[in-house]
Amino acid sequence: MSTALQFAHQLPALADAIPSLLAAGGSPLDHVLDKKSALGDVLGIQGLKLSIVSVVVAATLAFLLLMLASRSIATGPATAGTDRYLTKGRLSQIIEVIVQGLRQGVLEPLLGKKTADFYLPFLLSLFFFVLMMNLLGLIPFYDAQKLVMKLTTGATDETGAAKKVFFGGTATASLSVTAGLATISFFAILFQSMRDLGVKGFLEHMCGGKELLTGPKGLLLVVPVIFVVEILGLFIKPGALAIRLFANILAGHTLMATIFMFTGMALAGGWMLAAPVGVVSVVFAVAIYFLELFVAFLQAFVFMFLTAVFIGMMSHHGDHDHDHGHGHEDAHGHGNSHAHAH
Repeated sequence: MSTALQFAHQLPALADAIPSLLAAGGSPLDHVLDKKSALGDVLGIQGLKLSIVSVVVAATLAFLLLMLASRSIATGPATAGTDRYLTKGRLSQIIEVIVQGLRQGVLEPLLGKKTADFYLPFLLSLFFFVLMMNLLGLIPFYDAQKLVMKLTTGATDETGAAKKVFFGGTATASLSVTAGLATISFFAILFQSMRDLGVKGFLEHMCGGKELLTGPKGLLLVVPVIFVVEILGLFIKPGALAIRLFANILAGHTLMATIFMFTGMALAGGWMLAAPVGVVSVVFAVAIYFLELFVAFLQAFVFMFLTAVFIGMMSHHGDHDHDHGHGHEDAHGHGNSHAHAH
């Protein structure tokens, strides 16, 4: 049988599969909520979730892409002349611009050069890891596998189509994943507090600062209140990171699934109804998809940025004072040179 005849033979099954696939059982959350992966049965891991598989895939892809980009960004051999300093490849050039922008435009002004250089590998890894998970979630791997199962085996969700899905979904739409990322940020914040302030300085910071502790005795009455608030803040900050990323990604994907669900319900009512509804749904879906693409970058940046802000709050900001002092010295020396010249 030719390919054309095989495709024609599959058209009725395709027409029946698309409405149920887009309608998603009447709930847009079916496209968003975390589910078990069939890879767990293959690997012998009970209860393996799609989000865990997506985390591993995103980490692997981010590592490989960044490693390949670093080779193109690295200085070439001397025989290449001035071209040895040029970055090769569009992807490597984009990554280089992103890294330079984040380092020079965000992290160094926020943390100071010394602290920014120390945390740069961690913060950039966090940014690209979250970004990769967000971008993978925009590709409908889960729905594509369900559609293939329905076309090839005729299975429905009730008979096991969803059980054959190995990979897909958005990892950052799972609160467990974002909570894990926030936990890493939490320990990074604690590490910076001990690294820069020490145990004594950390406790003084949690009590409102050394000035408050050594000030008027009456102010010591507010120290317990400040200490409780600061302790709560230690946990509220990473909690806000986890919920912000989770809620933004979940809301966007739910909205997209709802729009596609309109097309699925219209298809179930007949092609005459599905045509106008489908056109409107596709236009809105494309617009929201580009918005979600922007949100994927924005939320990765916000997660990294707020982690850097919380790390900076646990620093002495000595780099800023040092750089500022050098600026005054340079200006003073420059003025003296003019005076001597006159």
